[in-house]
Amino acid sequence: MEHDSILYVGLDVHKDSITAAYAPGTDEVQLLGKIGTTQTDIDRLCKRLQSKARHIHIVYEAGPCGYGLYRQLVQKEFDCMVCAPSLIPKKPGERVKTDRRDAVKLVRSLRAGDLSAVYVPTVDDEAFRDLSRAWVTAKDDLKRARQRLKAFLLSHGVRYTGRADWGPAHRRWLSAFSFPSAWQQFAFDELRRTIEDRLAQCDRLEAALREAVVNWRFYPAVLALQTMRGVKFTTAVGMLAELGDLSRFAHPSELMAWLGVTPSEHSSGDKRRQGSITKHGNSYARKLLVEAAWSYQYPARVSPEIQRRHEGIPKPIVDRAWDAQVRLCRRYRKLVARGKQKNIAVVAVARELAGFIWDISRLAMSLAVPREVPTTA
Repeated sequence: MEHDSILYVGLDVHKDSITAAYAPGTDEVQLLGKIGTTQTDIDRLCKRLQSKARHIHIVYEAGPCGYGLYRQLVQKEFDCMVCAPSLIPKKPGERVKTDRRDAVKLVRSLRAGDLSAVYVPTVDDEAFRDLSRAWVTAKDDLKRARQRLKAFLLSHGVRYTGRADWGPAHRRWLSAFSFPSAWQQFAFDELRRTIEDRLAQCDRLEAALREAVVNWRFYPAVLALQTMRGVKFTTAVGMLAELGDLSRFAHPSELMAWLGVTPSEHSSGDKRRQGSITKHGNSYARKLLVEAAWSYQYPARVSPEIQRRHEGIPKPIVDRAWDAQVRLCRRYRKLVARGKQKNIAVVAVARELAGFIWDISRLAMSLAVPREVPTTA
């Protein structure tokens, strides 16, 4: 084998083992065997690969093991790619799946150019995203704890006469209510205490987010996105933490497709059929986007809260945010007037909102919004 040839390598990565296969150029795929996942095992694998060719292209599937292996291989100057598992080509009727077959399939797909790479964040971006996701997890736990308490009260015929929105009045009523049975009262107190613990956890994590975001490289974009209607601090942070570097999208349509808010299509010949949105990409980022789009069902206006978020922001960004509000509010009213359902109209607005988020984020990073601007909502 010529030392300057190209070597394609596929790795089937698991918690305790890695199965490797390779193919030199257009030759048949060969199995390299199974190795461990320690640093010594990785170094030994790299030496074996470097002895076979000068140009080495490596691929493995994105999974629960994260991007540590990717960073190790890139540090050793390998051309490495982490591919999306759901987009790997699969033959119809294929029913046998093993580690060896997966490694061989990765090699063949990599050589054919049929794989789609996933975005690998930097170490700092991934750390900030972990903090953001911890806050999201705490919010989900809080929601479930509240649902459990409501279900407990409903099962015992206890109903709150006012609006059960967990406001001050509702929480005062919960703290004053008591069951005649000591056992039921103990269970009720534990469920209520769980809610208080989750509230405290959410407050701690949000405070940590506000403190950490000042030193994040996308802090200017976080400030800029808050000039838009429906995008508060937690929404802006959550979106950018999941999206990462928006400069990787050359056009807003690419961001829309990545978020899964573009229509699905099944066309053939002269017939063109479009269906519901594809729902590809990050589900949490898409959820935040649609939730923000609901605020554009009302007439365009700058509320006192949005006005406070405009303080210290460059005028081009503020003007762009106002253009987005005028356009999207008008867009929603037109769609509803044409007979579209509200949910469909909001998703259409969310698709265009993604384009404005792309534009404003890139504009903010180029203008470098001052870091001393407060991030409070």
